[in-house]
Amino acid sequence: MSFLRSFPPPGSAEGLRQQQPDTEAVLNGKGLGTGTLYIAESRLSWLDGSGLGFSLEYPTISLHAVSRDLNAYPREHLYVMVNAKFGEESKESVADEEEEDSDDDIEPISEFRFVPSDKSALEAMFTAMCECQALHPDPEDEDSDDYDGDEYDVEAHEQGQGDIPTFYTYEEGLSHLTAEGQATLERLEGMLSQSVSSQYNMAGVRTEDSVRDYEDCVGKRG
Repeated sequence: MSFLRSFPPPGSAEGLRQQQPDTEAVLNGKGLGTGTLYIAESRLSWLDGSGLGFSLEYPTISLHAVSRDLNAYPREHLYVMVNAKFGEESKESVADEEEEDSDDDIEPISEFRFVPSDKSALEAMFTAMCECQALHPDPEDEDSDDYDGDEYDVEAHEQGQGDIPTFYTYEEGLSHLTAEGQATLERLEGMLSQSVSSQYNMAGVRTEDSVRDYEDCVGKRG
């Protein structure tokens, strides 16, 4: 694979969490050979016996999991999905780029499978991946948490510098109404009261007035 290169393996200075020897690397169904997987805080790296390998940056890793489904793959492994293309698939000519139209919005994806000879190490590999991935949060997720509205500055308010709206209780609010406002409020309350009373009578609720009207009607018939 053309993307394989030689580089020093990550060490303690880069926060090495897990070093798993005798691990086969598979990219999109094609075996890359057997080597050592390095799970460090800075990056995820794999190197074969000759010193050639590759590194994956955590922000490009969209998914990682332990796969035990032997129908999907014949051996248990650490599955890693990356938002990038590797190998020959990453080479695109200028002509191909010009022909692309609707495919421009499709994000490239590569699937890596790391198959250790000792499958009991998968849990430790997965845990190390989780811990390292957590150190590299998605910038888009952080931006989505930003609040676009005005923030309440407590210190500015305590120093009398903040422009904070004033809130009133019901009684305090009445005292701030003008005479015209109070008259409008009383009229609205009266209309609301009549509307509620009418709804009760239409729903068949027996009030004192409805009982009295019913008794008067019966008395007249008698």
